[in-house]
Formats: sequence, C-alpha cells, structure tokens
Amino acid sequence: MSDLFDYWQLLLVPLFFGLGWGAARVDMRQVVHESRALPRSYFQGLNFLLNEQPDKAIDSFLEVAKVDSQTVELHFALGNLFRRRGETERAIRMHQNLIDRPDLEENVRLHALSELGQNFLKAGLLDRAEEIFNKLVGTSFEDDAKRNLLEIYQVEKEWQKAIDLAREMPNLASQQQIAEFFCELAAGEIMRSRPEGARVFIESAMQQNRKCVRGSMLQGDVLLQEGNPLGAIEAWQRIEQQDPAYLALVAQRLLETYRKLERREEGIALLRGYLERYPSLDLLDVVYQLVVESEGNAEAYRLVRGELQRNPTLLGLEKLLAARLPLVEPEVRPDIDLAKSIIAGYTQRLSRYRCNNCGFKARQFYWRCPACGGWETYPPRRSEEFDQTL
Repeated sequence: MSDLFDYWQLLLVPLFFGLGWGAARVDMRQVVHESRALPRSYFQGLNFLLNEQPDKAIDSFLEVAKVDSQTVELHFALGNLFRRRGETERAIRMHQNLIDRPDLEENVRLHALSELGQNFLKAGLLDRAEEIFNKLVGTSFEDDAKRNLLEIYQVEKEWQKAIDLAREMPNLASQQQIAEFFCELAAGEIMRSRPEGARVFIESAMQQNRKCVRGSMLQGDVLLQEGNPLGAIEAWQRIEQQDPAYLALVAQRLLETYRKLERREEGIALLRGYLERYPSLDLLDVVYQLVVESEGNAEAYRLVRGELQRNPTLLGLEKLLAARLPLVEPEVRPDIDLAKSIIAGYTQRLSRYRCNNCGFKARQFYWRCPACGGWETYPPRRSEEFDQTL
C-alpha cells in the first residue's frame, strides 16, 4: 500500500511542474503585453532616474501623463514631487487637471482636492487653501482638512477659530496649545488697552493649563496697566512655582516696576535670590543693572565675578569685562575694551535662543517657533547656557 502511494506521488510531480510552467507562461505574456502598452516616455523616464537625471525624468513622466489620461497615480506622484521641490505652480496644475476630469471617481477627486489644498497652503495662498479644506469637512478627508485648517488659523492669527476647532476635535491640539491661543487673544486686548477683555482670556488660558507661565506674565501686565504695580509683582512672582526658568523673562519687568516704586533694595534682594537659585545670563544682566544703580560699579563687578566663577561662560566673561572697565586706570582701559570687543564677536551667535524642536535660532524669545510652528519649544535660556546643560 505504501509503495502504491509513493508511485502516485511521483506521478503528481510532473503534473504540478506542468501547471506551474503554464501559469508562468500566462503571467509572462501579461507582463509583456502591459509593458508594450506603456508609452516609450515611461521607460525613458526610468532610464533618466537610474542615471540620476531627475529633471529629465520628470519631463518624460509628464509626457506619459499627457499621452495616457488614466495614469492617476502618476499625476499624484508628480504633483507631490513638485510640491516637495517648491514648484507649487506645477503641483497645482497637476492636481487641478485631475479634479477637472469628468470620469474621476469621487474618492479620487476628494484626494486630489486635498492635495490641491496642501499646494495652496505651501504656496501661501491661505484663503484658497482654507476654502478647499472647508469643502472637505464631512468627507473621508475631514481629519486632515481640519488639521490643515488649524495651521491656517494660527498663521492668520484667527485665534478664536483655532480655539473652536481645537475644542471640537480634542486630539487636534493639546491643552497647552489652547492656552496659548487664549494668551494670544489676551495679548491683543492688552495692546488695545482693554484690560477687562484680556482678563477673561487669561482666566480661560489658566483653566486650560494651570501652569501657563505666559498667563501669569500677561496677568501681571494687565495689573500694571490698571495701576496696580504690587499686584503685578505678585503675579510675576507666581512664575517661580510654575517654571522658575521663565523668571528671566519677567526680570526686566520686575526691575522697572521696583524702580517706579522706588524700592530698589527690595527688588535687588528678590532678583539676587532668583539669580542664586536659578542661574541665568538674562537674569544676571538685570540684577547687574540694579546693583550698579544702587551699590555702584565695584559691587556690580563682584556680583558678576562671583556668578562667572559659579557658571563660567563667554557671555559672562564679556559682562565681567564691561563691569571691570570703569574700575581700572585710564591707561589700561583700551586693552580691556579691546578684549571685550574680541569676545563680543564670538558671543553674538551664543546669545540667541534655540528651538528644542527644530534647532532654529533667534535673537528674541518666541512662544511659537517661526520655523516649525511648535508652541513653547524655546527654553528661556541663551544657546550657550543650553549647550552646557546637554
């Protein structure tokens, strides 16, 4: 019985081989047929790509798209390629050609519409992009459309629209981001000297994020605008519990307020305490100004020297030389001034803020990075201090 079973197995081997050979023949015929149907420009494009000639390859693929109107995926690929290369006008034409075709399936048309909206967004045509993304609300591309709409509202500073959209879709923006939207509205009210409106937005920001440092800063600004400097100081002092690193951003405000109140000694004690607990070059600069005014150049020099010993930096050394300059003999001053100028040339690139997210550097502090659009991605420290903590 076993021998009979082995015999039948041997007979099946050539049978299966024959079936496989026949299937391969059919597949090869199909491949050859399809390859013959492709335009010659298609193979030219592939050849250009292999020879690292992307521009000529694109021209060949464009010729394919003209000859064969059914190459939908090729239209999408070329359009996306143009957008990535910054050739937004060509990308717009590619996707617009797809949308204009009467025989296009609805889902493909919506996809093309979404790509066209991204082209307009990349080109800075925000009104046209917003119009398209609003059309996509209620479709299968709604999530991407709303994500792009949120970006448009932030660029256009339509903060109330951004808040409404973010609340509608909780996964679209964090509580921290929504708090920043409210802070933007509050800052606008402060600029227009409307403290009542600002207070409402600040409270909303704090409800979204109790540790919103910017909310406390703006609250102090409102109180100062209303003639309540002591209340402003109290609001700014709360930042120590939220995130003490940001005290450097309100140090100048505290300095000016203590000056107006003619309470420099109290201001010096407060700010020197902050500097001792939370070292910062910006904070040192403010404390230095106060000490010069109240205690003279010699005490200001001792302050900077002690801080430099504790936290050695080139920016601190530049400040030390500036503090030393008034204390030396006139004949020595040119040498110190020369050394200070040389160091200043090196410290220009070190005195910038740097985004944690994308690395973009700027001379001023931003709550939202102008390069990557991230919120609160700038540490309130100069890049030299930032590098020392890595």
